[in-house]
Amino acid sequence: MSDVKKPVKITETVLRDAHQSLIATRMRTEQMLPIVDKMDKVGYNAVECWGGATFDACLRFLKEDPWDRLRKLRDGFKNTKLQMLFRGQNILGYKPYADDVVEYFVQKSIANGIDIIRIFDCLNDIRNLETAVKACNKEKGHAQVALSYTLGDAYTLDYWTSMAKKIEDMGADSICIKDMAGLLVPQKAEELVSALKSSTKLPIELHTHYTSGVASMTLMKAVEAGCDIIDTAMSPFALGTSQPATEVMVRAFQDTPYDTGLDINLLCEIADYFAPQRQEALDSGLMNPKVLGVNIKTLLYQVPGGMLSNLLSQLKEQGKEDKFNEVLEEVPRVRKDLGEPPLVTPSSQIVGTQAVFNVLMGERYKVATNETKDILLGKYGQTVKPFNPEIVEKVLGEDAKNAITCRPADLIEPQLASIEEEMKEWKQQDEDVLSYALFPQVATEFFKYRQAQQTKVDPKVADAKNGAYPV
Repeated sequence: MSDVKKPVKITETVLRDAHQSLIATRMRTEQMLPIVDKMDKVGYNAVECWGGATFDACLRFLKEDPWDRLRKLRDGFKNTKLQMLFRGQNILGYKPYADDVVEYFVQKSIANGIDIIRIFDCLNDIRNLETAVKACNKEKGHAQVALSYTLGDAYTLDYWTSMAKKIEDMGADSICIKDMAGLLVPQKAEELVSALKSSTKLPIELHTHYTSGVASMTLMKAVEAGCDIIDTAMSPFALGTSQPATEVMVRAFQDTPYDTGLDINLLCEIADYFAPQRQEALDSGLMNPKVLGVNIKTLLYQVPGGMLSNLLSQLKEQGKEDKFNEVLEEVPRVRKDLGEPPLVTPSSQIVGTQAVFNVLMGERYKVATNETKDILLGKYGQTVKPFNPEIVEKVLGEDAKNAITCRPADLIEPQLASIEEEMKEWKQQDEDVLSYALFPQVATEFFKYRQAQQTKVDPKVADAKNGAYPV
């Protein structure tokens, strides 16, 4: 170990990925705000607090305006950079959007308080990152591009270092290794970080999940290999399918050349604040104890933790939980058929749902989802490996000749003006147009709810009068 001091920086995920991973993104803004002042004193590299599934969950389940949440957090964090997760051309949704929507979303995210935008693509198709990176550069934000880490014979060190060079040339400010499924084991992390450090001058951040049980060791080896920033979560919302615990990693690096310099006592006070929220989530059933353990099947089937629970719930609805292991075994086969994409939103949902259909129907691809067809048509971008030609023939037939090879967004006409026209009756702020652009039905329900609240009408009464709300 070198004696040269190289403090590792910490990005805190408790306000975004930690509760997304453990309690289905159900932490409310009012649960976050009382602790912001203390968190602001820690000296984090950044606090990840927005993007990913938080936007959808705010509107759909919490009846909150995600933009309002961001503004409130920005007001509270006076000394700390705020970070969000952004799905490239898919923004925070599940399909590609036009460039004008991507650009406007980046502009408004930064205007409302985001400093760092972590941009990834579910296929690692560089073309799907370009618009967001350029927009972030234009708005003077920090554009961090994430490599969606996965395994497979195409994903060699040469593949990752060549991606890193392209990302640097594109104008990114830093690179994140995004290990959403917890597949990165310590030795491989050391190799990967060393290779990236020798091929790019950009700072390297590592984001991993504890699902397979190795994440703390992986972070340790990555930092020793030169990783600049690591993602961790306050201990009440750490481990399981979330990140390693912030306090533990801070203590582990104490009195080493990588000492974070963060105050353990202050971190413990913050943990004390979140502890009752964890207990409440456990008591209410919102936090399923299953997500807190180690699931070694993650390494066998390369299935992210969130995808495991999603598959289980899909099977439960059909009364076919006994087929769980069959579906898990089918996932890698479907992934191979579809060009071996990384399994991350939305590719994880597409591969997982198709695997469920293949098992329940008793015949592979007897039913293919629209999303499976779209992947095979190239509508999500280019995969690293070619598709299985037999599956293309079975699923697409004659339609295979309509497959696209260009950047998918090149075929999408500008959308903002028509979206604005379509939702103008609900618009109270510019940002409402973007909420509607991503989730038209969910946003409309939220706008109706907001209007009812503003006129002090009980939503249930409003429902009885005009059918606006599901009771």
